[in-house]
This record gives sequence, structure tokens and C-alpha cells, in this order.
Amino acid sequence: MAQSLPSIPGIRLASVPAQIKNWQRDDLLLIEIAEGASVSATFTQNAFCAAPVLVAREHIRQGQIRALLINAGNANAATGERGLQDARKCCEGVAAALDIESRQVLPFSTGVIGEHLPVQKILDGIPGAAAALDGNGWDSASRAIMTTDTRPKTASRTVEIDGETITIAGIAKGAGMIQPNMATMLAYVATDATIVQPLLDELVKQAVAESFNRISVDGDTSTNDACVLIASGASGKALDDASSAQFQLMKAAIVEVHIELAQAIVRDGEGATKFVTVQVDNAASREEALAVAFEIGESPLVKTALYASDPNWGRLVMAVGNAGIRDLDTSKVSIYLDDVQIVDAGGRADGYTEHAGQNVFEQSDFTIRVDLQRGDACEHIWTCDFSHEYVTINAEYRT
Repeated sequence: MAQSLPSIPGIRLASVPAQIKNWQRDDLLLIEIAEGASVSATFTQNAFCAAPVLVAREHIRQGQIRALLINAGNANAATGERGLQDARKCCEGVAAALDIESRQVLPFSTGVIGEHLPVQKILDGIPGAAAALDGNGWDSASRAIMTTDTRPKTASRTVEIDGETITIAGIAKGAGMIQPNMATMLAYVATDATIVQPLLDELVKQAVAESFNRISVDGDTSTNDACVLIASGASGKALDDASSAQFQLMKAAIVEVHIELAQAIVRDGEGATKFVTVQVDNAASREEALAVAFEIGESPLVKTALYASDPNWGRLVMAVGNAGIRDLDTSKVSIYLDDVQIVDAGGRADGYTEHAGQNVFEQSDFTIRVDLQRGDACEHIWTCDFSHEYVTINAEYRT
């Protein structure tokens, strides 16, 4: 269940219904950022990235970001030059409403790919959003950015630094087209601390690497992904030394917020009934461990077995062997379902029973652990199952 989020001084939000699709709910979100704040972001690695991503990348390089505009229902992706013009028009609309420059606005869109943005609907909605800006708008904001999500995704933390309380709050959307680098997801995290730009740039990369780049619902990378980290500076508490205990405390809390949001996306995976951690131990390298983990987590055969609660461990062996690990000695590989060992020395463990495996697979939350015995690198990812509902949702997405 989504938690109610605290306000972040220096951040105001408002959500309004622009009727971008044939629905009766808020689908346009405006976020105003205090002057002097630091803003950093990471974006999709998809070569066919959407028009708002291109414009946001261009604007954020110029700095002094003062506003974010997010619409649900239309991705403004694969829309050519017109898409770029439409994204810029939306920025101009925000600039006029807030009396800032259009380059200080970052646009974001999520929804159907290949359809032109209903710009006039968005422009008509911006003044109302600007008039309704409020520091307590996080909860409605988390719902306004949803597409196939079944529930909003929110997370927050507070930390005490030198006797002062620093607050962190974040929202995210995403349920399908989820695969690292990043996923069809949008995430917005803010704190009232002051974090200098170079440290914020590095912090958002580290936080995404440990969260949104560790999840997979279906192995597809979206055209519109973005994760934005904002340090409003309103608390007056400055963090400018990456080696300090204060910065490390803040970093840990920010990463926790990102992880909670990322896990919420997997738990709300389209049609998902299982949340599964894939842990790979004793690999030769971090990259090798992640390769094995994602091969398991993205295998359709593994994911359908998860949905069926069928401990078909042959599919796990198949996935490990298919990860492209050079000179893998399969006689050293062990695989566990929680504490139940199913594979030992490359074959079925002597004490394993189908009943024990079934008991684990019937749980809604469990861990698949692989021990490669090749080194000391250990990594993990989070994934979910494939259900009939996943096919239904995506077959009917545009109707």
C-alpha cells in the first residue's frame, strides 16, 4: 500500500485532468522547484528515445531547472520533428505560467508510443495546475502519472544530520516494459538538503544502478524512462563532501527510497502474482553475476513456471547455462529456492523433493539463489512471473 508522503520544502506539486485519454482522472502533473535547487537525472538507453527525453536532456545540461511537466496516456515517442516541437510547446506553456524560461522546464511523457501529443489539452491544463501548486501534492501526483499501474508507488525517509531533520520523498510509475537501462518507468525523488551538483549527478547514477537497473518484468526497455533527483536546498543543510559521514547517511536513505520504488514496480508488474529475488553468489565478477541473474529473471520459461507454482528446476539450469559464462564448470553449480537446495554439483540435490520445491514456489515472495563457486562477486535482481493477465493487458493496451 502506498504511503502518504511528507512535503518537501522547496517543492510544490499539482495534478489536473487534461483528458489525454478517454478517462476521468488526473493525468497531468506539474512540479515546481525552488530557485537555486540542484536537479539531476538519468534517462533511457533506448536508441528510439522519445521527444521529451531529447528535450529534457538538452535542458538539463543548461542547468537551473525550475519545473517538471509529466503527462500520462501518450508517450510522444516515434513522433519525429513534430514530437520535438510539441514537447517544446509544453515547456513554453509551463514557462509562461510560472514566469520562468522554457529551458528551465523538463518535459516527461508516458503512454502509447507512435501517437502525436494532444498539445492543446496539455496547454489548457497547465494554468489550472500552476494555480493549484501545493507542497502536499505528492499523493495525487503519484496517481496522476500511472498508466497500466494498478496502484501508486511512493516512498519516503527522514534522516537526522547534525540535529536537523532532512526529508526525502519519491514517487514512481511502471508496471510493464520493464528492463534495466532503465524500464518503462518514471521516478521523481526530492530532498530538502543542499547537495552540490557534481555529487547529485553521481548520486542519482549510483541510486539507479542499485534500484531501477536491478529490476525486470518483461525484458523490454522503454523509449521514455527517466529518474529525476532534486535537492531543493530549502533546509539549508549543505552536503558537499562525499566522504563525510553525513553525506553517506543521506546517500543510504536516498538509495533506500529508490530501491523501495523499484521493488514496488516489480510487485505491480502487469499481471504479476510473484515477487522473486534472484541472488547469484561467488561469481568471477559483478558483470558475470548480473548476467546469470538477468538470464534467470527474464526467461519466459522460468517466469511462466513461477506463475504456475511449478518448481521446474530444469528451466533454472537452462537459464544459468544460457548466460554466456565462459568456461563455466557446471559440476560446481548449486541452486537454492530459499533454503531448499535443488541443484548440487550440477545435478539434482540428493535431499531435494518436489514437495519442498512446490512449497517455496507457491509463496508470493521468495529467493532463487545460484552459487557458481567461481569467485567472490555477489549480485541480485528483482523479477516477477508471467501470467495470463500480462498477455491480456498488453493485447488490449490501446483499446
